[in-house]
Amino acid sequence: MTYENLDEKLVNALLEDGRASLRSLAEQLDVSVTTVSNHLKDLEANGVIQGYTPVVDYDALGYDVTAVIQLKVEGNAIQDVADNLRNARQMISVYEVTGDHDVVAIGKFRDTDDMNRQIKELLVDANIKESNTSVVLNAVSEHEQFSLEIPE
Repeated sequence: MTYENLDEKLVNALLEDGRASLRSLAEQLDVSVTTVSNHLKDLEANGVIQGYTPVVDYDALGYDVTAVIQLKVEGNAIQDVADNLRNARQMISVYEVTGDHDVVAIGKFRDTDDMNRQIKELLVDANIKESNTSVVLNAVSEHEQFSLEIPE
């Protein structure tokens, strides 16, 4: 039984199966259930693990259109615009970015009419100077996470 890199091993095990029981994690990592529980509580308290949630296939639920929305925003209003986008129901990711645009958001919509309607509602914000929307043709990779490297 070794505790070296246990947190990384625990995170990787949960990435493989987020519904794994404490007992199965303990067996897999060759430590006690109490040790797994304590490390898991620490990872949660430190914000490393921020929750347990299903990965939803929005396409299977009829949200067939994914859009990437790039916005140029008045400099002092970036946070307000980003917050408004974060609170918009169908925006699944919102980023403040460097480069030609200030904010990038990813949204999921039922169809192009739904996308058009919701984007127009967002763009009434006077702080948005310019927008560019791209419709995703094919999602090659989505919701991907990666295993942590564990030193040998």
